Amino acid sequence: MGFAEFHGNTETVARLREMLARERFPHAVILAGPQGAGKFTLAQMLAKTMNCLERPQTAGLPDFCGRCANCTRIAEADALEERCEEAVEARDNLRETDKRETRIFIQTHPDVLIIPPDPPQMMIKVDQVRRVIGSIYMRPSGGWRKVYIFTDSAFMKEAANALLKILEEPPDYATIFLLTENPGELLPTIRSRCVTLRLAPLPAAEIDEHLKSARPELNAKQRALVARLAGGAIGRARTYDLAAYILARNDALALLGAALEARDHSALFRATEQYRAGAEGRAKTEALIRATYWLLEDLLLVKSGTPELVRNLDVEPQLKSMAEHVTFDWIVKAAHGVDELERGMRRNLLRSLALDAFAVGLEQ
Repeated sequence: MGFAEFHGNTETVARLREMLARERFPHAVILAGPQGAGKFTLAQMLAKTMNCLERPQTAGLPDFCGRCANCTRIAEADALEERCEEAVEARDNLRETDKRETRIFIQTHPDVLIIPPDPPQMMIKVDQVRRVIGSIYMRPSGGWRKVYIFTDSAFMKEAANALLKILEEPPDYATIFLLTENPGELLPTIRSRCVTLRLAPLPAAEIDEHLKSARPELNAKQRALVARLAGGAIGRARTYDLAAYILARNDALALLGAALEARDHSALFRATEQYRAGAEGRAKTEALIRATYWLLEDLLLVKSGTPELVRNLDVEPQLKSMAEHVTFDWIVKAAHGVDELERGMRRNLLRSLALDAFAVGLEQ
């Protein structure tokens, strides 16, 4: 157990542990990085280290044991998605009047509170921040430091303003973590009151090596593909649904292929017919849009003479063939078309027709 299990970003992790060793840890920290980079895992590790009853050291820096009562209780929230699902289910079982007044929190230890985006809007709401305000000035009861982890930077305006009040006069014994893919989503006044640290993407080769033990069901080609598709995020690589992505990518190739061939659209119509209304259709469409973006990005890389950076390694020959028949202007036009398609999905356009129109609009 301990920080030895955290992959990559050794300098950032060492800096945080050094601040703990000097007892000069900031009252507010922004951890920025792509989804799956380990932001929540790192925040949890720091919360355990701050409150570990054994207080071990490794390499002369503070660590956590993973065995004591505080470490094990905090670790119950490591499976964040499962805890969030349980909290949402518990709220759904309340009476309608209570349900409207209840916000989602995760708390498995009295001194560590996790604040995820509140559904259905999936934003941090003012009532959640008020809960933080109401408890942050009470001294720790089970450990040495109170920790608050906001798992997303999507704050409603009132919630962001309320958070500022805490950041202006924080207690010495509390730390707030703000996790975000893009610090620019946070108010400048919030950013100015925090220390910002970024988790850099890991090299694909390092992720590939990790997947040998983490996902033994993948063969060498599949591991290499997942390592590229994960975008440097080891957490995403561990859970990446490769089969679902390949299905979405096949449809994306049908879309782009129909635009390039401009002849027989039967394969296109068969593919887009599956994209119906409802939550399942929405998820499929989002996956299709993501796969189309990545294929266009790979086409751009091939045409730019940098095929070694291509994500979709397993269809590189097909990408090279397609690249011979498109121009840079066509790729830019296609990217704008995908942007329009994504905006149209938010307006609940008929998905199958919108996809057909996208492909036909790109015909050369």
